[in-house]
Amino acid sequence: MMTASSVLQSALDPAGPQAARISHLWWLMFWATTAVFIVVMAFLGWAIVRGVRLRSREHEESGTLLKGNTTRERALMRGVAVAVGATIAILFVLLVASVSTGRAVGSLGASSAVSIVVTGHQWWWQVEYEDQIPSQRVKTANEIHIPIGRPVVLKVTSTDVIHSFWVPNLHGKRDLIPGYTTAIWIQADRPGVYRGQCAEFCGYQHAHMAFYVTAETDDEFQRWLAAERQPSATPTGDLERHGRDVFLASTCAQCHAIRGTIAGATLGPELTHVASRGTIGAGTLPNSRGHLAGWVVDSQSIKPGNRMPPNGIGGDDLQALLAYLETLK
Repeated sequence: MMTASSVLQSALDPAGPQAARISHLWWLMFWATTAVFIVVMAFLGWAIVRGVRLRSREHEESGTLLKGNTTRERALMRGVAVAVGATIAILFVLLVASVSTGRAVGSLGASSAVSIVVTGHQWWWQVEYEDQIPSQRVKTANEIHIPIGRPVVLKVTSTDVIHSFWVPNLHGKRDLIPGYTTAIWIQADRPGVYRGQCAEFCGYQHAHMAFYVTAETDDEFQRWLAAERQPSATPTGDLERHGRDVFLASTCAQCHAIRGTIAGATLGPELTHVASRGTIGAGTLPNSRGHLAGWVVDSQSIKPGNRMPPNGIGGDDLQALLAYLETLK
């Protein structure tokens, strides 16, 4: 189970080739601008001190300020010319580095890449793994699994407003425009769990629209994908079977899908393997029994404005429903 302390989110801790190039450009700009700032502050301090001393000396000698010091003016003009030349050179270097980074970031690609469709909703992420065989496609929500060392193409779009897909450890930002599908390539070079988020204000719960990218070995990824392709587990106990009946008879089945049952709605996240996810509510809460109970009964008190209405499920029915949802791994 992922926790806040185990999830990394930093553009300065790159875990892939594109993020590494972006990080290198950031550090180049940081050190260049830091050096310029130090030099400018040093010259400013020197000018202030020297100006005070000159004025004091001139007042002592004549009681008035001396004018027309041609030598000083020439030295000042030379200094200005050097500063302008240095500024142009620095900006040119940063321009070349920026263009080079942009080309390198956009050069990733492979015919054997993993293809994933990511759709932004208010306020959660639908994730679908493409496959030429329709029955082999996998849908999940708010979590993305990718193999390390292998390019992944993300086909991103939105169903409502503009969102922005951003995993700082793996790549820069990419806007999701309603009605349009664009592609962004990512690759992870080391295993880990990396936090992503919506980077474009998209409404009331924009701050609670996170997702997680799990980078793992190809064998682990294939096992996870094979498990996700399986339908939901058939309840074996009376309590779990009753929980399934509660789910199918309530408003839950009008918004969510669970493969292997008659529930096939697409308004909300698919729940076929919801128990295997680390969080609920797009990263809002850890996926524990207590948090899940609160979310089912009244998600509006946890994430106001989301599209899930309160449910009048309580008592034994709620406990049975929770028991059933915990079997969906």
